[in-house]
Amino acid sequence: MTQYGAPIDPPSTNGSSNAKRVAYFYDCKFKNYAYVAGHPMKPHRIRMTHSLIMNYGLYKKMEIYRAKPATKQEMCQFHTDEYVDFLSKVTPDNMEQYAKEQGKYNVGDDCPVFDGLFEFCGISGGGSMEGAARLNRGKCDIAINWAGGLHHAKKSEASGFCYINDIVLGIIELLRYKQRVLYIDIDVHHGDGVEEAFYTTDRVMTVSFHKYGEYFPGTGELRDIGVGQGKHYAVNFPLRDGITDVTYKEVFEPVIGHVMEYYRPDAVVLQCGADSLSGDRLGCFNLSMAGHANCVEFVKKFNLPTLVVGGGGYTMRNVSRAWTYETGILVNQKVGPDLPFSDFYEYFGPDYELDVRPSNMENLNSREYLEKIKTAVLQNLERTRHAPSVQMTDVGRGLTEQEEENDAILDDEEDDTIGMDRRHTQRRWDRNIEKDGELMSESEDEDMDNSLGIRRQGRTRRRNESNYKEIGSNAGSGVQSPLGGGGDSAAPSEAGGSKTGSSSGSGAQKNLAALQKEDAAKDSEDDQNLAEYDDELEAVRKEAEEEEAAGADDDGDVEMGDDTSAAKISALGTDGAKDDEEMTDTAVVPPPTTTDPVLSPKQSSVAPAAENPELVKAKSPTPAPHIVPTSPPVEKPVEKPEPSPAPTPAPAAPKPIEALSGASAIPGLTLAQAAEDAQAAKAAEETSAERDKGPASPKHTEEEKKL
Repeated sequence: MTQYGAPIDPPSTNGSSNAKRVAYFYDCKFKNYAYVAGHPMKPHRIRMTHSLIMNYGLYKKMEIYRAKPATKQEMCQFHTDEYVDFLSKVTPDNMEQYAKEQGKYNVGDDCPVFDGLFEFCGISGGGSMEGAARLNRGKCDIAINWAGGLHHAKKSEASGFCYINDIVLGIIELLRYKQRVLYIDIDVHHGDGVEEAFYTTDRVMTVSFHKYGEYFPGTGELRDIGVGQGKHYAVNFPLRDGITDVTYKEVFEPVIGHVMEYYRPDAVVLQCGADSLSGDRLGCFNLSMAGHANCVEFVKKFNLPTLVVGGGGYTMRNVSRAWTYETGILVNQKVGPDLPFSDFYEYFGPDYELDVRPSNMENLNSREYLEKIKTAVLQNLERTRHAPSVQMTDVGRGLTEQEEENDAILDDEEDDTIGMDRRHTQRRWDRNIEKDGELMSESEDEDMDNSLGIRRQGRTRRRNESNYKEIGSNAGSGVQSPLGGGGDSAAPSEAGGSKTGSSSGSGAQKNLAALQKEDAAKDSEDDQNLAEYDDELEAVRKEAEEEEAAGADDDGDVEMGDDTSAAKISALGTDGAKDDEEMTDTAVVPPPTTTDPVLSPKQSSVAPAAENPELVKAKSPTPAPHIVPTSPPVEKPVEKPEPSPAPTPAPAAPKPIEALSGASAIPGLTLAQAAEDAQAAKAAEETSAERDKGPASPKHTEEEKKL
């Protein structure tokens, strides 16, 4: 491997006094587009680059815009009407109908038809055109469109994964105000589409550093210098495989320096194709990220209006790394080497660093070969020593000027609002630039940051959580510990350490003991609260078991299996009578205060009070024997009967019964009357379903009157 000269130094970014206004163009719709499966071209790399730019905070130094997509009319400034019309109509669903046109316009293999093809071309072209328009109007010094750089597209033909040549559209826009425009291409492939578009004019000089020889697109020979008025204004520097940072710098800087001196351009368009980086899927150069970014830094030093676009690059993680690093150079902010957390953090493993390192591939560009090519290129540039002059005329207002005029009107309306009614719109936030030394909060609106893909860096660590790196660095490193002690100096030496080291070590131990004590107190408090909570749960469970065992029923209703003793019924009669009185207009008859001692506890039941015969004749039919009208019940004094022997079936002397199934046991009730009462109760149960339909049956009423 052949290398010459000292290693290249990384570009210095911080501390530069030449602060430039940078406009950055991006459209979130790029997530909707993808070439066919297995295609090396991945529009997803634009999203990855944008995510790194946002999470590094580079957006604070730029004005962010979403360009208006290029229209058919704007595309036709370079491309033919038939070709643009074909791109707008063809889709994967109807591509079979355009089989002839696909062969004519070279669409199908390297340039497949995919969903949203025309919208993708419009976004790419619109960003470069609007960036050039802002440079023309002096709205910015540098315009960035990483979605552009599709330099292979021809006037009426797609080529090399490119459909619409956004670079040519941007240069045409610049030529409306600039006399001469310089185009620089550091892609590994030759920029044939841009060179062909301006091959016959001296208003645009194209300079391309590329791989030549059995390599796509097969053009870009040293002798291709232009024709007609454009002769000597096409500069090609063919290279071989494996060129390194040092050798690339030795040929790039002298050639561009002479171009600036001889041609004196008014604006520069820089195509930063990242397929010239080491390790690219389709590339064959061996440039590191720093070597690639050195070209951007060198062009920036000339302080000319510059349009920076993307290009090739087929290893997505390296493409996003390089373009993010070069964005930092353009805004004078150094980034890396640590990667911030983003939506695509896993793509950058295993090192997770902002760096692209060169490999050990052989450099086939010998010193003699490079010197020979450089001498021939500089001789051709000698013939362009006198910069061509162009007669400028008023070109009138275009679509971009109308858009800028509308923006100016909106700016005036926003400036007119003063006081509390003033609002910061999204346009103002996107155009806001953080000045050096200005105090701004890290997140004005977390919801807005999340929508923009900005993620909080770092994570909240748990208490007593340690990192193996910190343990290794603090143990035996001599570095001061966060707790106040040092590494080796903090630990007292067994043989007799210094007094300072002992004091610092004791202070660290005290702090550590205090933290451990505080953690232990918090843990004990948590355990105590948990124990109290468990005790409460256990008490509730025991109470529920006791209630279930006792058969307690607090709902106020008399149900099957409930204890219907007189004490409970009395409480039920006093509390529930009023509620029943309001709802059913009937009341429960209160039971007598004493119970018959002859009755057994298991067979005791509610005994209705004796009623006045006159009231029984006057009242209306009752729905049930144990329910009486709402009139105040008349109670008869109940005398406690004396204990008597068991009743005998002799009919001569009727005695009170002890218990009768289905009827209430009442002292002084004969056996015949109890049988009639039982029959009446049975009839009442059979007709209970018809109580709401009408009055009770006459039979029921007569039997009740007998009672």
